[in-house]
Amino acid sequence: MKFLKALPFAAMAILVPVAVPAAAEEPAAVAPAPAYSTAATDIGTLLDNPQTRAVLDKHLPAFASNPQIEMARAMTLRQIQSFAADMLTDEVLAKVDADLAKIAKVG
Repeated sequence: MKFLKALPFAAMAILVPVAVPAAAEEPAAVAPAPAYSTAATDIGTLLDNPQTRAVLDKHLPAFASNPQIEMARAMTLRQIQSFAADMLTDEVLAKVDADLAKIAKVG
């Protein structure tokens, strides 16, 4: 008789879902940061790489030949934007960034 009284509890134990750890969700794919950018890549690096230099020449034709550019090689285009706001507009730098994003980083 004790067996019959315990039967409903045994059945409940079987039917109650067992806590299973959730499968680890894979993190959302994060787009890799662009290899070169106007905010993170120094001007010297952009000038020394033929592909990135071509982007600068395309959007900023007189930039690379400016005699003062040597003083700015360790800075980024965004850092010197305030010194040449007429040439380095947000629109121009956005176009430069778009073209730089298409170039794979060397080294």
